Amino acid sequence: MSRVRILVAAVLVASVGASAGPMETVELSGGQSLTGEVLKADASALYVDLGVTVLRIPADRVVRRAAGETGEPEGDAAPATATLPADDGAWRPYVIGGGRPATIEENVRRIGEAVIMVTSPGGQGSGFIITPDGHCITNYHVIANETKIKVTVFRQTDTGFEQKHYKKVRILALNPFCDLALLKIDQAEDPFTFVPLAEMDTVETGQTVFAIGNPLGLTRTVSQGIVSTTNRNFDGQLYIQTTTDINPGNSGGPLFNLSGEVVGVTSMGYLFLGGLNFAIPSDVVARFVANREAFAYDEDNPNSGYRYLQPAARQDAAAPPPGRLPVLTPAGDKD
Repeated sequence: MSRVRILVAAVLVASVGASAGPMETVELSGGQSLTGEVLKADASALYVDLGVTVLRIPADRVVRRAAGETGEPEGDAAPATATLPADDGAWRPYVIGGGRPATIEENVRRIGEAVIMVTSPGGQGSGFIITPDGHCITNYHVIANETKIKVTVFRQTDTGFEQKHYKKVRILALNPFCDLALLKIDQAEDPFTFVPLAEMDTVETGQTVFAIGNPLGLTRTVSQGIVSTTNRNFDGQLYIQTTTDINPGNSGGPLFNLSGEVVGVTSMGYLFLGGLNFAIPSDVVARFVANREAFAYDEDNPNSGYRYLQPAARQDAAAPPPGRLPVLTPAGDKD
């Protein structure tokens, strides 16, 4: 029996890969925690080497991952709390909070891969990945009236970043009223770097924020600013106002705090008035994604927040009778 267990453990170690990850402390949903080497992390599970055995932890049990005593946390991934869809409908494809404070330079290296370029025949914008299996957020107006979507991910290499293009991209949900869209990359081979959403009660006026996007096609442009106000009203919708530069092509990209959490989705700005730019708050994004079924994309009625009923066809195929002017009776005349 002991030989069988040893062989099973050996096969498991071989299957998750020969290179071990850093020492990390993994906090579980039941309040427990454990520390070990992370051998592999994907959308469904986390494989942790405890020294005497390799443990497979379902991703939906993981609340937080942090640096262990002898290592640093993985620099290219946010806390692995996103899960694959569940049959009970409780699946929420996003993470809230859990980022760790860092400089803008460190954040760009750590989470930069999660920022994408979204391209369609009608134009180009930005977006960001919110789950390791490829769920993405962008603005509705970036893909409005389009069905052929391409996503470009910037993979970090030893010499910089290389572009990887994904053409199998599905539109899952659209909400033109709050200008948001949920996409899904279908041809992913490896788990994606993804980013968490910030809790809005942690966002304050004067807070330092930064954006990563593709303004005017200039890929991976980073701009810095502060939060000017957290509740600017436009047409009944609340926006975060920021001094962070937002230009055409930034639309749909993330506005980050210094913990690498998305405080908003960059949406609009004034081209000739610097410092007046706006982002959709993260709590609006969370509600949109949590209620994605209400905004589900309909291929028979694509890219429309309205459903118009067609008028009934005429039953008589003959030409309509010519119009007639009414016969007017002078005032005071009686029959």
